[in-house]
Parts: sequence; C-alpha cells; structure tokens
Amino acid sequence: MAKRKAAGTPRVRLSTGLQVGSYVKVADNSGARLVQIIAVKGYKGRLNRIPFATVGDMVIVTVKKGTPQLRKQIMPAVVVRQAKPYRRESGEWIQFEDNAVVITNPAGDPRGNEARGPVAREAVSRWPRIGTIASKVV
Repeated sequence: MAKRKAAGTPRVRLSTGLQVGSYVKVADNSGARLVQIIAVKGYKGRLNRIPFATVGDMVIVTVKKGTPQLRKQIMPAVVVRQAKPYRRESGEWIQFEDNAVVITNPAGDPRGNEARGPVAREAVSRWPRIGTIASKVV
C-alpha cells in the first residue's frame, strides 16, 4: 500500500546534510561566527535517532564563537547551505562548499541585514525574508 503524503507540509524531501551536534558557519552579520546545532524544529523521528536537518529547515543553535553578548545564547536559525549534494525537483543536483545558517527570530525574520555568500533557493522559497538579505540566490 502506498504511503500517503501529509497534508499541508511544504517541506520537500532532501538529502540529510546536517545533524544535531554539527558545527556550522553563520552566513549573516548578526555577530555570531560559529554555531552548533542542538535541535531541529518540527522533526518527528524514531526514538533514539539523531535528528537531521537540510536546506530550508529551522534549527535551534547555540553560539560557540562570536561577540561576547551572543556567546552561549540559544537561538533559532535557518540552514541556507549544505555541503552534501541534494537533488532539486527539476532533477539537477546541487551542493555548496560549506554548511551555513542564518540567525533568525522564532518567526523566521533574520537578525542580520546581510547574508554573505550564496543562499539556496529552497531556503528562500520557504523563508522569503531571508531572500531579501541574500546577496546571491542559487
């Protein structure tokens, strides 16, 4: 019997690029430089399985390197790049040189006003406010 698609889920199934515990660069100018993923928002998985995140997912991070005011703070972020290749709906494969996130508030509005480097189209389609600060959307 075929598995039914859940109603109202805009998330597209992508390759699992990042998991809980991953250290990730910060692509915006919010003051944080390096963060660690500690949770994935909306992840529903099997017991004891390590949650994963991919491009466009909101994650909860803790700041490891950055300004003294931001260090050790817990805040939401959106994954905008992943180094593991993933397949788009058009059939093309895409991958980036590094993994990166943009620090946001719980509603998805970015804290910084500039995103350095390319930002994936999947993240911009899910979080339009990130597209306004992106220098390049790939």
